[in-house]
Amino acid sequence: MYRTYISIFLVFFALNFALFAQAKPVKTANGLVSGLQNGTVRSYLGVPFAAPPVGDLRWKAPQPAQNWKGIRACTKFSASPIQNKPVPFSMWTEEFIAPPEPLSEDCLYLNVWTAAKSAKEKRPVLVWIYGGGFVSGSSACAVYDGDAIAQKGVVYVSINYRVGALGFMAHPELSKESGYNASGNYAFLDQIAALKWVKQNIAAFGGDPNNVTIAGQSAGSFSINALIASPLAKGLFHRAIAQSGGLFNRARTKSLADAEKAGELFFKNAGVSSLANLRKKSPDEILKISATMPGGSFSPVNDGYVLPLDVFAHFRAGKQNQIPIMTGWVMGDGGLGGGNQNITAQQFKANNQKVYGDKIDAFLALFPANTDEEAKQSALKQGLISFAVFSSHMMASTNSKASFVYQFSHVPVDKPGFPNYGAFHTSEVPFALHTLKLWNRPWRQVDLDLEKTMSDYWVNFAKNGDPNGPGLPQWKKYEPGEATVIDLGDQVLSKPGLYKAELMLIESLNK
Repeated sequence: MYRTYISIFLVFFALNFALFAQAKPVKTANGLVSGLQNGTVRSYLGVPFAAPPVGDLRWKAPQPAQNWKGIRACTKFSASPIQNKPVPFSMWTEEFIAPPEPLSEDCLYLNVWTAAKSAKEKRPVLVWIYGGGFVSGSSACAVYDGDAIAQKGVVYVSINYRVGALGFMAHPELSKESGYNASGNYAFLDQIAALKWVKQNIAAFGGDPNNVTIAGQSAGSFSINALIASPLAKGLFHRAIAQSGGLFNRARTKSLADAEKAGELFFKNAGVSSLANLRKKSPDEILKISATMPGGSFSPVNDGYVLPLDVFAHFRAGKQNQIPIMTGWVMGDGGLGGGNQNITAQQFKANNQKVYGDKIDAFLALFPANTDEEAKQSALKQGLISFAVFSSHMMASTNSKASFVYQFSHVPVDKPGFPNYGAFHTSEVPFALHTLKLWNRPWRQVDLDLEKTMSDYWVNFAKNGDPNGPGLPQWKKYEPGEATVIDLGDQVLSKPGLYKAELMLIESLNK
C-alpha cells in the first residue's frame, strides 16, 4: 500500500510537470521567483516566507526569510513539516494525505496559483490552511491544489506551518526567552508570518492585499478561529472560512501554566535539563519523545499573547477581528466529537447528568436516550455539535459582520471495493476547492453539480464577502434568532432553526 502510494504520487507529479511550461519570474521582497505555467494559470511552489526554524530557531517565532540573488526556481512543493510517516488510513485515501517524503523542520514555505496577467489586476486572495489535528498535514496534499480556484479569478495561496511538539510545545525556559513571556502557538505564529508575506508580496502575483480571505478545515478551522481571535493577526485578512471545528470547547486549548507543565514532562522524558540540549535532538528523536506524551499534550495555548486567556469571553465581548465569516460542518464530524462510542442509554444519561444537572430533562428532550440505539444516535448528534456546530454558532452569532453557516450532508460516490464512510470529515474540501478531478472516484453528475455550486459559493465569498451569486440557491445570513443553515446535499436547501434549541441549551452552560 505505502510503496504503491509513493509510486502513484511520483507518477502524478512527473506527468503533470511534463505538461507545464516555465512561468515568468515574479519579484518578491526577498528576490525573484520562477514558476510553472499550466494553461492560463501560473503556479509558484515552495516559496519561503520565513527562515528555516531549525537549530537555535527551533521553538521560536518565525524569523524573516533570507534574501537571494538571481532567480529562485519555485517549481515543486517544499518539504512537509516533521510528523509521523504519512500513510493513508481509514476514509482518508492518498489524496488527503501529505506526500510521504520529504519531511523536514525546514518547512516554512507557501505556494501561489494565479491566472492574473499583470500585477495591476488586484484579484481577491484565498489563503488555505490545512488540517491534520495539529500533528500532521501539508499544503502539498492533492485535494488542496489551487489551479481550479485560480481559474475562477482568485489568487490562491496554500501555506505550511509547524505541527506537534515543534508547533505547540511550551516551557518556562521558552517563555522566558521569548520576549513576550509566553510560549507554544508557534504554528499560529507561522500562519501569521505567512499572512504578513501575503500582505507584502501578493500584489506582485496580481492579488489584492486588501482583499484576503483565510480558509481552513479541521485543525485549519481551529486555526481560522485562532486568527480571528488573535490581536497579532489584525488587518492581515478581511474574510474567513472555518470548515469543521473551532476553539469553543475548553478541551481544545490549554492555559499557559498547563502547557508549560506538559513541556516540563517532555524535557523529563527526553532526559535533558536544558533547552539548549533539547534543541540538539534530531527531529526523529523529537517524534519519539512525543510518542511518550499523553494525548493532547500539544494544543493551542491561551497565552494572552497569540490567543486571549479566555476565548469565550473574548468573542462575547466582541474583541475578535470582526470580518465576514462563512463557517460550517460535515455530518461525519460527529464521530470526532466522541459521538461514535459504543454507549448504553444508562451510561449516556449518567454522563450527561454530571454535566447538565437540573437541566437534564431539557437535555434528554433534545437528546433522547430511551433505548441504547437512541442513545447512540443522540451521542452522535452531541458529538457533532461539540466538535463543530457550537463553534460555528459562536463565531457567527458573536460577529458584527455578515455570517453564513452551512451543513455538508452529501455522501460522495462510492469508491469501488472501498467502504462507504458517508459524508465523512474532510470530504467537503474537494467540493469547495473544485478538486474532485484529483480524487480518484467515478464521479456522478450530482457530485459534479455540487462541486460547481460549492466552489462558486466559496469563490463569491472570497471576492465580496457574500457567497450568493447568479444561478445559485439563496444562502441566507445567519441570524441567532433564526439560525438559518444551508444544507449542502444532493439538493441545496435552506434549514431555518437547525440545532437552535440544542445550541441555546449548550450555550447556557458556558456563560
